[in-house]
Amino acid sequence: MRKKLRQWRYLPMLVLTTLVLAGCGEPFVSTLQPAGEVAQTQYDLMILSTIIMVLVIIVVMIIFFVVIFRFRRKKGDDSIPKQVEGNHKLEIIWTVIPILLLLVLAVPTVTSTFYLADVEGSEEVEAVEPEEGEETAVAGGEEGEEAPVVRKDEGAIVVNVTANLYWWEFEYPDQGIVTGQELVVPTDEKVYFNLTSADVKHAFWIPAVGGKLDTNPDNINKFWLEFDSAKSEEAGGLFYGKCAELCGPSHALMDFKVKALDRAEFDTWVTDMQNAQAPDLQTELAQQGEQIFTQSCISCHSNSPTEKGSAQGPNLGNFGERSRIAGILEHNEENLKAWISDPEQFKPGNKMTGVYQLEEDEIDAVAAYLLELKVQD
Repeated sequence: MRKKLRQWRYLPMLVLTTLVLAGCGEPFVSTLQPAGEVAQTQYDLMILSTIIMVLVIIVVMIIFFVVIFRFRRKKGDDSIPKQVEGNHKLEIIWTVIPILLLLVLAVPTVTSTFYLADVEGSEEVEAVEPEEGEETAVAGGEEGEEAPVVRKDEGAIVVNVTANLYWWEFEYPDQGIVTGQELVVPTDEKVYFNLTSADVKHAFWIPAVGGKLDTNPDNINKFWLEFDSAKSEEAGGLFYGKCAELCGPSHALMDFKVKALDRAEFDTWVTDMQNAQAPDLQTELAQQGEQIFTQSCISCHSNSPTEKGSAQGPNLGNFGERSRIAGILEHNEENLKAWISDPEQFKPGNKMTGVYQLEEDEIDAVAAYLLELKVQD
């Protein structure tokens, strides 16, 4: 007996360790720190449902203890308390109250569901054609050209998200640019997402900004998010996203980063990406790396932010500006060389493992070249 009691002395230490570790991690990686309209709406619904559940538990427990102590059997008293079955007043009360509680929870939930699912603003509509007798030239084009396509929500940012094993591709169809592993968005406005998968089912999730949504190989799921500028500044302009659907051995390592910029900075970033030129390589080693990249890596990776490339590897057009390597490693030359040398040790089951076996000097050259791929100083 004493031996068993001694084993329980570790329980307080375990509880304390759990509480301490629960406070570790990057800022704004929890749904309990909402950083946008969608996240705030979902957070409010969680609080509402929690309050209702706690109230129900409190009322039930109060009734439970009242009954236990008031109607407990006493010594020498075998009388049976008054029975209340068939009491219409009580039956109405315990039927109506749950219905009212469900309505209190259901109305805002259904309303929010339809509101958050409204992606009509991202839909394309044809420009208004001139009426008979008016000039037939189309704005932005010559006569006879196909009418340009615009969004219902003028100026809306649309991102096509493709999930891969184990990385993310973000394409901006209206701007003609592509990024890999790092999503860049404007703050304080709706950003629309079209989600799909290149292989198996994944799930797109930015915990602090909105709930997850599946990415499927056979269809496109659509939704929108809004990134709060004040919360973004508090988070250092960087949010963290993950795959939230078990997809393979490196599922837990399928991360991506989200850079939230104000609209002016975002427009500048778009312009720089659209006008990106081949880097002016300063060293002979980087020039050698460019040749090796063109011969060995270009079949899987694109080195231009305006080219989509293949589905085997992410776009590397602005690799030198990223905050992480492979979504998980600190962005530095040492980690980059380690990743190129043996990606399997970092992400088991990834598509890069075993494709090309570069020599050590070739790895040095390719790393030097990739770190020069920047579109902004």
